[in-house]
Amino acid sequence: MFGNPARIEADVERNAAFDHVDTWIFDLDNTLYPAQSNLFGQIDDRIRAFVSRELGLSLEEAHKLQKDLYRRYGTSLRGLMTEHGVAPAPFLDYVHDIDHSVLDADPRLAKAIASLPGRRFIMTNGTRQHAEKTAAQLGIAQHFDDIFDIVAAELVPKPSAEAYRMFFSLHAIDPARAAMFEDLSRNLAVPHANGLRTVLVVPKGAPTTFGDASDETGNRSPYVDFVTDDLAGFLAGLTAGRMTTPRNRR
Repeated sequence: MFGNPARIEADVERNAAFDHVDTWIFDLDNTLYPAQSNLFGQIDDRIRAFVSRELGLSLEEAHKLQKDLYRRYGTSLRGLMTEHGVAPAPFLDYVHDIDHSVLDADPRLAKAIASLPGRRFIMTNGTRQHAEKTAAQLGIAQHFDDIFDIVAAELVPKPSAEAYRMFFSLHAIDPARAAMFEDLSRNLAVPHANGLRTVLVVPKGAPTTFGDASDETGNRSPYVDFVTDDLAGFLAGLTAGRMTTPRNRR
């Protein structure tokens, strides 16, 4: 029985767009695990509590400040450091002290990542420890070459171009042969400008028309190449036609 010709053609075009890729870069939170798990919600709550305690604000005031700093600086931490002199280590330790057991192992995603040809990285505005715990809970930790966290970025967060420059330099990454997967379209602007193939990962059931993602202002994002609400399925589709040998990295 033959499949939908239009769908088959779209899949062929999508796969061809990634034929040259040998470096795969993944954001962590709400990208490698589903947003509905609410793992990041725990972090968000603890950021608000930290801001409230540190600056003597009500939780409502802390929430407003937290979101304002995030919008203007890329992360609440960067804004707290810049405008309020907050030390980063206590903040990072506190906000990532969460229950990672809410995540279930994802064998389908693990298989898809393991089948990707070349190197695989996690690039996160969180900490390495948080990324390691999250990846271990998902059952995918062994399939990555390294984790580039906010400390490795010298506390310069995505979407800053400097954060990407440090990451590319550290791992000798050729942007023209790399792909980036993110849940925030604004974090794909610099990768796209540097020649990476970009994929926006959206919550399950959200619109996934390729190239039709919107940025935080509601405008169409010209730096999003593809959109998916099924990361494992998207990755599996890319490697279905390739002869690859899965490798463990650790």
